[in-house]
Amino acid sequence: MSGDGVRIQKLIADAGLASRRGAERLIAEGRVTINGLPVSALGAKAMPGVDEVAVDGEAIPSPEGLRYYMFHKPAGYLTALSDGRLGRPTIAPFLEGLPVRVYPVGRLDRDVSGFLALTNDGELARRLMHPSFLVPKIYRARVKGSPGPEALELLRSGRLMIDGRPCAPAKARLLKDGEDRGWVELTLTEGRHRQVKRMLSAAGHPVLTLKRRAYAGIPLDPALAPGAIRPLSDAEVQALKRKAGL
Repeated sequence: MSGDGVRIQKLIADAGLASRRGAERLIAEGRVTINGLPVSALGAKAMPGVDEVAVDGEAIPSPEGLRYYMFHKPAGYLTALSDGRLGRPTIAPFLEGLPVRVYPVGRLDRDVSGFLALTNDGELARRLMHPSFLVPKIYRARVKGSPGPEALELLRSGRLMIDGRPCAPAKARLLKDGEDRGWVELTLTEGRHRQVKRMLSAAGHPVLTLKRRAYAGIPLDPALAPGAIRPLSDAEVQALKRKAGL
């Protein structure tokens, strides 16, 4: 155990196991060890790569063990690792071949496909999901009807209301105009529940299919088939960290 290391609660939070406050509760409950010895002091520190920190007997990943992936989520799967209540299909089987346990950054609805970031870097994930960082997400939607200038302007205006609160202005453009269907691209910096679907429905054009085409400025790799996963490049990881202020 090193007095010159990093506070235990930060290491636990960075590993994605809990928030810093949650990590403090784990320490207080006696569930954390350093090199096999129980930790009770909130000021305890450990040296990453030297000391072994474990929660409930399972070692947390070191900074060198942090991993970042792009997952092309297919439609029909919950963005969750289990669904004990109803037993619906989840993304867990797609993650089984990865060398470390990772978690989704945010979520996509069951019927939505596209770019889902996966990582075991808890601090980065929390920042990316926090609304204050305004992380852009680009969606392509096939909708009922053909959105005209008024509908597109409503999506852009910041006047569209959900749950009694205005939505932040979105970037909206018509990609393709069909006889009874349209294709729209929306860029959002919010992440409210089912927001894209609710915005388009409120604008008079319910969603038929929806796909996330880019996240935090990183486009979905066109060579990545639905259900496939690849590591993010160093440049892509740095782009995520910049968006998160790291």
